[in-house]
Amino acid sequence: MKRVYKVVVFLLVASVILVACGSQAAAPAEDDTFKVGLLSPGSVNDDGWNSTAYNALLRIEDELGAEISYVEMEQDPASFEKAFRDYASQGYDMVLGHGFEFQDAAVTVSKEYPDTTFFISSSRIHDGNVIGLNSDSSQPFYLIGVLAAMTNDAVGFVGGMDIPPIREAYIGFEEGVKSVDPNLPISEVFIGNFTDSAAAKEAALGMIAEGATFVVPDADVAGLGVFQAVAETGPEIGTFGIFGDFTDKAPDNILGNYFLDYGQGIVNIAKQVKDGTFEPTGNIEFGLADEDVIWIEFNDNNPLSDEVMAAVEQAKQGIVDGTIDTLPDN
Repeated sequence: MKRVYKVVVFLLVASVILVACGSQAAAPAEDDTFKVGLLSPGSVNDDGWNSTAYNALLRIEDELGAEISYVEMEQDPASFEKAFRDYASQGYDMVLGHGFEFQDAAVTVSKEYPDTTFFISSSRIHDGNVIGLNSDSSQPFYLIGVLAAMTNDAVGFVGGMDIPPIREAYIGFEEGVKSVDPNLPISEVFIGNFTDSAAAKEAALGMIAEGATFVVPDADVAGLGVFQAVAETGPEIGTFGIFGDFTDKAPDNILGNYFLDYGQGIVNIAKQVKDGTFEPTGNIEFGLADEDVIWIEFNDNNPLSDEVMAAVEQAKQGIVDGTIDTLPDN
């Protein structure tokens, strides 16, 4: 861990020196070392979204012998550009901005560094050497909507920032609910960030007070507040883990967990970048058909009925074979 932070410190010091000299970043010396950087929009120890990217980074280090580094970022677009530029100026081969919010900064910086490939999670972009790496969360959230509607009379969704990937997750959830009952009440709140668990908890408690008996988060670490809210209210309130196993946060409430494993996909992509064979024709998209990347596991301690499980499986097959569109207006 110390080595990673030393790399980050070196990058920051190098930037200060360059600014003081008033010069452009010099072209990096020839170096055969494969270098991969990560910009994380929060703690890499969140056991969720950010941990997913960090664990993939560790796999790239282990399996490809890469030199790796990461920076935990605040929500500050100016700092995004600086971080991308720091990595690219040091000859990093690929940098992953782990969230849609990094897209604009990557597009700006990429023009200066054509030899670095910039990947943006939760993005559908293909602009030169900026490539979107997207998982279609509307698909698993559609399944969550189906089971929520079949077991509840009112449901809620607590999102982080109202950006396309979070909005798409909500649309998928809404479509799943409506496929069961078009008139079932759905509450939605976007708290405007991914770190304020207190705000997420307050939003969930508000929905529960208004009658929701199922509330699902999509707010990174802030989503922990939703689990706190349902656990404190009682076992009659259901929820679902997102991007990892959160059963221990609310064992009497969580019906299952939606897992997202970028690992194998990112490692495969990194291999292509390292070998010089990466030739994208568009953004990279993962869905329920990629069973080693996106899947759902149910909580055996809170079993769902055979009827609900059959409906969820039928919906999954419809999504995979294309007969169900989880984003009908997009």
